[in-house]
Amino acid sequence: MDSPERQQGHLDETAVPGTVHLVDLEGVMRAKHAAGSQLKDVVLVPAPSADPDDPLNWSSRRKWLSTASQSMYTLMVGIASAAIYSVLVPISEDTGLTLSDLNAGTGYMFLFFGWGCLFWQAIALQYGKRPVYLFSLLATLGIMLWVPHATSNGAWIGSKILQGFVGAPIESLCEISITDIYFTHERGTYMGLYAFMLAGSNFLAPIFAGFINDGQGWQWVMYWCAIFQGIGFIFCLFFMEETNYDRKPLEMFDTPSASGTVTPKEEPMASYDPEKTAALVNRDPETQPGQIEYQRKTYIQKLSLLDKKRPFYLFRMMIRPLLFFSLPSVVYAGFSYGSNLVWFNVLNGTASLILGGAPYNFSSSMVGLSYFSPLIGVAAGSFYSGVIGDRIVLWLARRNKGILEPEHRLWLFSASLILIPGSLILWGVGAAHHVHWFGLIFAMGVIAASNSIGIQLSVSYCIDSYKDLSGEAMVTVIIIRNTMSFAIGYGVTPWVTNMGYQNAFILAAFAGLAQVTTFLAVVKWGKSWREMTKARYYRYVKESTDLGLTH
Repeated sequence: MDSPERQQGHLDETAVPGTVHLVDLEGVMRAKHAAGSQLKDVVLVPAPSADPDDPLNWSSRRKWLSTASQSMYTLMVGIASAAIYSVLVPISEDTGLTLSDLNAGTGYMFLFFGWGCLFWQAIALQYGKRPVYLFSLLATLGIMLWVPHATSNGAWIGSKILQGFVGAPIESLCEISITDIYFTHERGTYMGLYAFMLAGSNFLAPIFAGFINDGQGWQWVMYWCAIFQGIGFIFCLFFMEETNYDRKPLEMFDTPSASGTVTPKEEPMASYDPEKTAALVNRDPETQPGQIEYQRKTYIQKLSLLDKKRPFYLFRMMIRPLLFFSLPSVVYAGFSYGSNLVWFNVLNGTASLILGGAPYNFSSSMVGLSYFSPLIGVAAGSFYSGVIGDRIVLWLARRNKGILEPEHRLWLFSASLILIPGSLILWGVGAAHHVHWFGLIFAMGVIAASNSIGIQLSVSYCIDSYKDLSGEAMVTVIIIRNTMSFAIGYGVTPWVTNMGYQNAFILAAFAGLAQVTTFLAVVKWGKSWREMTKARYYRYVKESTDLGLTH
């Protein structure tokens, strides 16, 4: 049976997807507003229901616990994926596998991190996000116990393919969990936290791995990763809640908007889904007609391993993300994410070569220790694109008569116009001319900062543009991103070797500048792209609503 959310109202198909009335400048909108004196004119988008178990209505403590669980998952699975970066040479010497074999396995892992999202995102929408996170941690634990024994080329590649497949939720599911519990005006901050955990885990792991290898051997690098997965599993088992919640699309109104802008309105009657929110208590005799009281979930109910029962549409949902290649904003988000990640791959592919070679001659543990710089860079980049980004977006919305366009957030790429080419020249040309090691360490931090900015802004642009399809659209973004990453992984080492550090990184600097400059074209034409594809978008949203798979 359809919930009242899907029975009331209809889609306003004149609205441009992603264009929302975020700031109530005149104080006349009949909509729920944010709390706090500085945000009292900010409209809550999406509009929360009356259900206390609606993730948008959770208390600050409950939201932070959910965020901590998602961060724990991201950190643990991310560490397992990146721990081998500083121990590739010891693995090669012990197993007889060449560096090319080891890097090929890593490439396949990241390829399946992308394509595995097709399966796991559909499972998460069908059965719940919580069981997917828990299985991913448990399966990664098992694989990390196997990796030290995968000493043949086939076994090594097989272990990496499986690790990529079961770890794929780290790429696209966490972003959707964030949108489940946070409003548009605060989402950037927590996307920044996710970007910090994702990129930070990749830079933190080599630091630990180098010292573990020196003290216990490379096998214990994998065993410690397995221990971390166990810690993450126990934490998420007891503290992670399900965030799936069926709500009506942003563009669904009782009356259409003349401006073609999404304007959230308060519900005249509380919306509920009896299957989703636990049993409703009997209405008090004094309760006004049309009002519904809710019984909050108990702690045991919050730990349920499966979400509400839904009709089986798993295979249909697995195919749907492939349809979103026809949405230009989604394709741009994937291209932007992938092209920013290229420089992360370039850094990891050349760090050991540059810092471990003459005249620097860093040991494995010192190469690992140098990753503290990227860790600081990721924190700075995440703060800039997240906390500062949310304030800039609100300022731009106020200047735009209260209307927020997804392209507003892309203006934050302006910093990358300097950071990307500057850091690549300092890293590559500096290495060619044997600049002081501090210059290279500083360049690593700036490359990492630009990487985290690219992650957060690309993901946010996709979600802001097509919120009601974001769960599946993010799969499309990650497929594009990881396919690009897989292709680049094969080309980095021969490219640098054949061209030399100076020429290779001068070329990289100009390529990076050209890539990031594309945001200006999206700022100019992005809204027209969304206008052009809105009929297709609403067709997909209607299908999701009819299937009971909105989120």
